[in-house]
Amino acid sequence: MPSLIDIRRRIRSVKSTQQITRAMKLVSSAKLRRAQDRVMAARPYAGMLARLLADVAESAKSDERLVHPLLAERPAERIQLILLTADRGLAGAFNTNLIKAAQKFLEEHAARHVEMVTAGRKGRDFFRKRGAKISDEFVAFTEKAAHKDAAAIAGKVIERFAAGEIDAVYLLFNEFKSIMTQRLVVTRVLPVTAPPEVVPIDYIYEKPPVELLEKLLRRYVEIEIYHALLESGAAQQAARMTAMDAATTNAAEMIENLTLYMNRVRQASITREIIEVVSGAAGVD
Repeated sequence: MPSLIDIRRRIRSVKSTQQITRAMKLVSSAKLRRAQDRVMAARPYAGMLARLLADVAESAKSDERLVHPLLAERPAERIQLILLTADRGLAGAFNTNLIKAAQKFLEEHAARHVEMVTAGRKGRDFFRKRGAKISDEFVAFTEKAAHKDAAAIAGKVIERFAAGEIDAVYLLFNEFKSIMTQRLVVTRVLPVTAPPEVVPIDYIYEKPPVELLEKLLRRYVEIEIYHALLESGAAQQAARMTAMDAATTNAAEMIENLTLYMNRVRQASITREIIEVVSGAAGVD
């Protein structure tokens, strides 16, 4: 049976951990609000850009000059997978689910040559230890990504795709749905497939559609990656806040159980001492 000192030491340790988890929950909650605002602000822009790209592509179909490297459809023998994970842990199953989905993707495309671009230390460290082919790695911006970070990733994959080094580029990330829910998404970003235009809009272009399309394609890839980074950042904070809330609750339950156990041990110790005193007094008489 542990002594009272050991139990009190354990209770102090759990209380210290509880203070840390409670503080981390509050920090993640504040970060989540900002990240959620950025996601909500980016979604309309990404949707409008996709619709504009679809309309420009439709207008440029009849132009014989419409031969752009980012639209080239080739047999997907060489694939690039962009994996967006977190730089830190303590986020529940956030990183684990992404890594499992990436492993599944690699298994499904085992017959092809797959290279990875990792954004986030957790994914990079996991696949580096297992000898996966990592062509590029990016860290230290997954919680608060900027457009320049997405442009850096997009520039790498666009350059390789245009040069014919890879045939397709896929993006794997967690989409933010709510505080309790994140959805794993695997989407192809290259070659670009213009989304279908549901409601046709009669745009008036100052430049020929072909010239606009060349600029829009690169911007479209950048925005797709930037939007994924924002979604992943919000999902990460939501997962961490949920995990820290559960840890704080578990710590409170553990403190309560340890306190009850300590009281029982103390009561048993006091009872034993009283019995010893009474037995000693009876022996003297």
